[in-house]
Amino acid sequence: MKRSLYNTFITGFFFFIGCDDVINPELPKAEAVLVVDAWINNLPGPQVIKLTRSQPYFDSSQPPAVSGAVVNVSTADKNFPFVETDNGQYVWNPEPGETFGVIGETYTLIISVDGEEYTSTSQMKRVPAIDSVTFRFEEENFILPDSYWGEFWSRDSEGEGDTYWIKSYKNEMLLNKPEEINIAYDAGFSKGGGLDNLIFIPPIRDTINPFEQDENDEFLSPFEDGDSLYVEVHSINEAAFNFLFNVQIQTNRPGGFGELFAQPLANVPTNIENTNATSTQPAQGIFNVAAVSFNGKRLDVSEVPKGN
Repeated sequence: MKRSLYNTFITGFFFFIGCDDVINPELPKAEAVLVVDAWINNLPGPQVIKLTRSQPYFDSSQPPAVSGAVVNVSTADKNFPFVETDNGQYVWNPEPGETFGVIGETYTLIISVDGEEYTSTSQMKRVPAIDSVTFRFEEENFILPDSYWGEFWSRDSEGEGDTYWIKSYKNEMLLNKPEEINIAYDAGFSKGGGLDNLIFIPPIRDTINPFEQDENDEFLSPFEDGDSLYVEVHSINEAAFNFLFNVQIQTNRPGGFGELFAQPLANVPTNIENTNATSTQPAQGIFNVAAVSFNGKRLDVSEVPKGN
């Protein structure tokens, strides 16, 4: 019995790794839905909400923009109109010296388009300061050459339930590959980790580093002398945390044999609702209002210790 199961597994294994024919499955066509990109923050400058329509999985063209919508974000006593300035882009422009939002305030998004109304709420949550950004030296190992790594130093606020999106920029370029999405629940990875009010754990501090390869597929040092590193911590609501967590899963695919064990593709969760209970027009995307802390540094290798 054991040998029979073993032979079945081996036969199946070689069947899967031996199949390399390209197939083009015919997927059922789903009706396009509204996709909302509404990540607002309190950094200086205009705030932008983008509206598009979903498209078939194998369609890699630019998603169709949604024009002609009425978009507003409001509190109990103030309204922030987002005016369409380009096809599908809706912008709120601050007055001189003004930034968006107040920590602790709850904001409501209302989008009216094509006879439908979509809404969502988000509180601007607190965010801890980034005390410093530093670099360290790592000696060559079997994967990396002698390398310089960046770290940020920040302590999660006291009280469980804070969620964050950590964004990093190398030489002013945002690190936005799927594997570079860096989110934290309190000072760790997930809810219930018991890491409240601690300095962010090392894996989160290390994910601000880019992993790049040369033409020979050899890994490079994340940073070289003179490179700059800029880090932002964005406070996000739990719906946004779950959204980004699922985006990681859906976009950072292992490929090859490992894909057999990957989570099936599916729409990620959203906090956008259609107020018409009888409507068949749902929405995708997320609405979040963030407070942001930031810090940065330029690497000077002469200032970085190289061990004993």
